[in-house]
Amino acid sequence: MDRNTFTGLFLILIILIGFTYLTRPSEEEIKRERIVQDSLTRVKSGKQAPAAVQPKQKNEVPAVDSSLLRGPFGPANQGTEATVLLQNEHLKVNLSTKGGRIASVELKEYKTYDKKPLILFNGEDSNFGLVLHAGNNVISTKNLYFTPSAEQLTVSSKDSGSVTMRLPYSAGQYIDYIYSLKGDSYKVDLKIVTHGLQNVLSSAQPLSLTWDATLRQKEKDIASEHRYSGAYFNHADNEVDHIGTTKDEKKELGEDGKIRWVSFKQHFFSNVLIAKNGFDKGSLSVSTSAAPGVVKSFSASMQLPAPKQAENVYPLEFYFGPNRFVTLKAQGYDLERQIDLGWGPLKYINRVVVIPIFNFLEGLNWNYGLIILVLTILLKLVLSPLTYKSYLSMAKMRILKPEMDEIKAKVGEDNPTLLQQEYLKLYKKAGVNPLGGCIPMVLQLPIVMAFFFFFPNLFELRQESFLWMKDLSTYDSVINFTKIPLINIDHVSLMCLLMTISTLIITYFNNQTSGATGQMKYIGYITPVIFLGVLNSYPSGLNYYYFLANLLTFVQQMIIRQWVNDDKIHARIQENKKKPETEKKKSKFQQRMDDYMRQQQTKTRDQSKKK
Repeated sequence: MDRNTFTGLFLILIILIGFTYLTRPSEEEIKRERIVQDSLTRVKSGKQAPAAVQPKQKNEVPAVDSSLLRGPFGPANQGTEATVLLQNEHLKVNLSTKGGRIASVELKEYKTYDKKPLILFNGEDSNFGLVLHAGNNVISTKNLYFTPSAEQLTVSSKDSGSVTMRLPYSAGQYIDYIYSLKGDSYKVDLKIVTHGLQNVLSSAQPLSLTWDATLRQKEKDIASEHRYSGAYFNHADNEVDHIGTTKDEKKELGEDGKIRWVSFKQHFFSNVLIAKNGFDKGSLSVSTSAAPGVVKSFSASMQLPAPKQAENVYPLEFYFGPNRFVTLKAQGYDLERQIDLGWGPLKYINRVVVIPIFNFLEGLNWNYGLIILVLTILLKLVLSPLTYKSYLSMAKMRILKPEMDEIKAKVGEDNPTLLQQEYLKLYKKAGVNPLGGCIPMVLQLPIVMAFFFFFPNLFELRQESFLWMKDLSTYDSVINFTKIPLINIDHVSLMCLLMTISTLIITYFNNQTSGATGQMKYIGYITPVIFLGVLNSYPSGLNYYYFLANLLTFVQQMIIRQWVNDDKIHARIQENKKKPETEKKKSKFQQRMDDYMRQQQTKTRDQSKKK
């Protein structure tokens, strides 16, 4: 790009930013539009707007239509909600008699960012139940009252225990939810048993299992939780996909085979429903709420086969736990694949190389700041041959710079094609590949990008401190201020600032090495400033890694500079120029240069003939 093009693009950028800022909707307009969209959603789904109700007193039995008491599961339409506690060393699970559902789950080993008990969801934010077809009646068990088999059950580390929630229909006819929990597990087993209902429930209509949950903020940066939260699902062909990470979405499932599991995933914790025999079909939806402290709302409706026998058993499992890669992998069913480790080759770099090395270093019981340091050193040692080649290529280009300037002064800038041809002749004579400095950097890029996905999704960094950074899994804010509109920045991360400064220093020395001038010289300084805005809210562990990588790169270049002698490189280039063309080994790049030059010469001759 010349100066005018660069200036024009910059002005266009300023105009776009200004237009976006001046035409942005107000908060009142956003709220009004949200109300309209919610109304349209309710109309499409057939739901009515929630009616205002008076708060009921504790243990007050709500009034029930008498016709419901005479229908299927009639007596279960009325009752008093109570809870049964099922817990082990990891989980504290509250089971509600209303709907027989898991009303809330607390992870006993973890806390929220503000040191409160970490509750994945509570009774007000969740619903779970079957939708049954009995004749012309459609029955939802989430509104019926179950009878529990125990009041409280605590499971020790080696034991297992179970609680049965029973929904009676008549003598010998019932539905059981049998919850069981092992002492050292993050899984809650659930067996849904229908007994003696094969003639009551429609054999033509499958059972629908509905599960809704609203997940609330657990980390310091709710924007980051929005970014990494979504609904994941796994087909029987082992394909794992997701919806709702970037926008509100709904998806019909089952077209590609049975569904093995669905997951309501937050950044660092997951709520997974696993069907051991698979779900036949289903639907999954995710919506983002503007309510303070709410991350996202999830809803799943999954199909189970209709009851055909006197007793039908539907084996299910819940996983309630951390998104730690090794923990998820130990559960089976490929649950670890819901951790976003990048696309294409990036995820394989993280899974096959980075995670095993990190797990080995973690076994040494070091501070995670030291583990990141050692991991970065190992990475730089592996990539050092590429770094050396890149530096050597830049040194060659710097030595050729005076000759390139002479060619430019002789040919001029009015004929860029001829100027490029002369440059290519010089590269060919000198035996220099102008892309030699870029290729090693491109080869390193997948590893650098793999770490961009690795650190933000690394559960092990959660609430781990190092130096002034209190939590390596989120940003370290040293200066806080009112949020700036449009760019949505309300703090300055010190580690991100240090990373940016170190990048600017590396850019300066690279320009000195390569001899870059003009716009290319200044564009290298613009990129780190952009990264400062982008990475300011990313985990301090990620910025710490980039900062270390810059420092180690600087050290590597200082060492390489002691080995590389410009006079020897210059002498070698002059020797290459003196060699006959037949003695020079042509690289693929040089061969392409020759082909390009012949094409340009042919084109020039053809244009001359036409004139």
